[in-house]
Amino acid sequence: MKGGSDGAAASSATASSASTSSATASSAPTGPRLLTGGPIAAQIREGLTADFAAFKERWGYSPTLAIVLVGADAPSAVYLQQILRTCEKVGVLGRLVGIGSDVTPDAVCNEIERLNADPAVAGIIVQMPLPARIPLRTVIDSIDPAKDIDGIHPRNAGLLSLGYDGFLPATAQAAVEILKRSGIEIAGKRVVVVGRSNVVGKPAALLLMREHGTVSILHSKTRDLGHHTRDAEILVVAAGKPGLVTGEMLSPGVVVVDVGINVVGDKLLGDVDFESAKGVVSAITPVPGGVGPLTNALLLTHLLQAATAQAERSAAAAESVAAR
Repeated sequence: MKGGSDGAAASSATASSASTSSATASSAPTGPRLLTGGPIAAQIREGLTADFAAFKERWGYSPTLAIVLVGADAPSAVYLQQILRTCEKVGVLGRLVGIGSDVTPDAVCNEIERLNADPAVAGIIVQMPLPARIPLRTVIDSIDPAKDIDGIHPRNAGLLSLGYDGFLPATAQAAVEILKRSGIEIAGKRVVVVGRSNVVGKPAALLLMREHGTVSILHSKTRDLGHHTRDAEILVVAAGKPGLVTGEMLSPGVVVVDVGINVVGDKLLGDVDFESAKGVVSAITPVPGGVGPLTNALLLTHLLQAATAQAERSAAAAESVAAR
């Protein structure tokens, strides 16, 4: 009798366990974890809205972000509209300064110098890529480092390379922040960055090294790209080539940060082929909706920092004059 009771209990427990396992399996998420930047950006924007309101109350004006666009580039247009919408959400004035593609380098620099001298403009970004005949260095050098909120001026780039405080390239910062804020450990991991641009690839590598990742940088001259990407535990792709990295170039369980934003037909595509990658990776940033929203939010934290520093310097200068 006791044996029969135990057997029934065991049978019941087995059935219950099987039922629980079946329910767990059916409710388990399918596909990789999506590292979305929207929720993180929303948290940052919430704080920024209050901070910019406090700035206006203290200093009597709202700071302006000036965005310089030379010519017309489809990915740039998408990105700029996102920035302008973010400005509106937090109470910042966004000014798009469009310059025709047939403009001379001197004309571009003169426009930037005008924005440097405008006290209402707290931050300036120059949208990349520039037309081939506009020297990038000439344009970058003309930006006031105090208003260079995307960290491309040599002074800010130098501060980053030395590990000092300065304005960081916002997209590179977002690529790292989305990992950190998603609870993904970087320290000690094999991290591979695809792309060596001064705007994303190089600064992202430096920031990942700050987090104690073991970093390799790949580029257009790297032989057998897939051989190196398969070694990554964390892969950051910022090459500007849609679908460059495919699933067969990844190791199972890798975490992928796709920085690419490419307009192909009526679609926005990343540098990673999402469909072939999703069955291999453990986590991946979607395009759109990954790094982009976080980039815009971080850019405005830089704007607040710049505006505050400029307002305090102006107030100190005025007090110095009044004291004479």
